[in-house]
Order: sequence, then C-alpha cells, then structure tokens
Amino acid sequence: MSMSALAVSSGFMIGCCVVAQIARKFVEKFFKDRGIIPVLLNEAIAAAELCSCCFELIIVADNYGVAAYAICLFMLTIWWGKVWGDASACPYTHMEELIEGKQSLKDVALKSWAALMGGCCVYRIVQVFWWFELAHTHEGRAFQECTADLQVHPYLGAVIEGVATLLCRLASKSLAETGPTFSSYIDSFIGTSLVVAAFNFSGGYFNPVLATALKWGCTGHTNLEHIIVYWIGACLGAILSVPLFKMSIVRKYLVGEKLKEE
Repeated sequence: MSMSALAVSSGFMIGCCVVAQIARKFVEKFFKDRGIIPVLLNEAIAAAELCSCCFELIIVADNYGVAAYAICLFMLTIWWGKVWGDASACPYTHMEELIEGKQSLKDVALKSWAALMGGCCVYRIVQVFWWFELAHTHEGRAFQECTADLQVHPYLGAVIEGVATLLCRLASKSLAETGPTFSSYIDSFIGTSLVVAAFNFSGGYFNPVLATALKWGCTGHTNLEHIIVYWIGACLGAILSVPLFKMSIVRKYLVGEKLKEE
C-alpha cells in the first residue's frame, strides 16, 4: 500500500487539529466572558475535530489495518487530552457530572447538543476533501454508501460498548485521582486498547456523538438499534462508573485505598 496515501490522511488529520486549535484560540479571544457560549463553542469544536479525524481514521483502518489505526488514534487522544480543556465532545461525561451534582440538566442538554451539531456538521468538509481524491484511498469514498460496524446482535453490541465505556471511565477516574507519571499516555493506551478489542464487534466507539456522526443511517442496523448500542449502552456504562468508583472494594484495587472498617 502506498505510503503517499497514508501521508495524505495524516496531513488531513493534522490539518484538522491545527484548524480546531486556531478556532479555540479565536473563541478564547472573542468570547471569553460570554457565559456558556464559549463552553458550547469549544464542545462543538472538539466534536468536529474528533469526528473529522475519525472519518479519516476509517480510511486508514480500511487500507492499512487496525495497527496503523491504533497508532494514529493513540497519538490523537494524547493531543486531545492536552488541548481540549473542559470540553469532552461526549454527552456522558456531562451526565456523570449531573449525577454528582456538578452540572444542571440544562447545561448537560446544551453541551450534548453542541457536541452533536459539531460532530455531524463536519462531515460535509470531510466529504469535499474526499471528493478531491488526493489519494487513491479516497477514490469513490465521498459518495459511497456507508455500512455499520456492528457485527454482533444489537444487545450484545450494547453490552460491549457499555462495559468498555465503563472500564474507560473507571481508568480515567483512577488516573485522575492518583496522578501517576505519564497518566495521559496511560489513559490513551487503555482507551485505544479497548477500542481495538471491540473494533471487530461493535466498532469500539464508546462515544454516542462519534458513533452518530460516523454511522447514523448506515446500512447494517436500524436507527433504533444504533441508539440502543451507541447511546444507551455507552451512557449506561459511563453512568454506572460513578457509583462503582465510590465503592470501597473498587477503590481498593483502582487507587489503593484501604477498605473502611465495618
């Protein structure tokens, strides 16, 4: 497989990250004291950056294999962890904070909507880039009918997305609390590993916005099945991480906290 095509894909993803970072600086400069507006804009920017890069990662996976996909995803998640700030481009992180009393239902709804809009609207930009066919791997992709990544029964897919999301969130919470050296790299490695493990079963999205932006309406599952797998499954997994992380037995193994004496 030609390395020039991989270079084009890499260049596109780097370009998306650069443009997104410029957009964040613009928001910081011109919307600094505008209440929730900069928060929503940063959510939309993060989701657009995430989804545009992941559209191109599909090209990488299809042509260069899951290993190349995993390496690119690992590097991207490290970058996103450094520049996104409080944005997450994912609804369930806000749902977790709602349960913990750190956010209102209104803020959760607005942030989720902003992320969904940013993620879904960016496809037109990706489609135009593919239409130019700068690499042979983009030939015919701009208007190609998409197919679902779900290769198992929807209920099993929901369990996979839910359990993997639960593990991701527990890992992130424990790393945030213990603060080990290179915690961001460890977190990215765990997340990428779980994505690769679920890749041939549910696609390994672990993010409702990402899954909807990339796979909503694709052949291979109904819209209801999509919601069950990628929204209900992932969100339930994340929500369950909140009470589980507070359990003494879980904290003993994740953060080394001693069990409370009865």
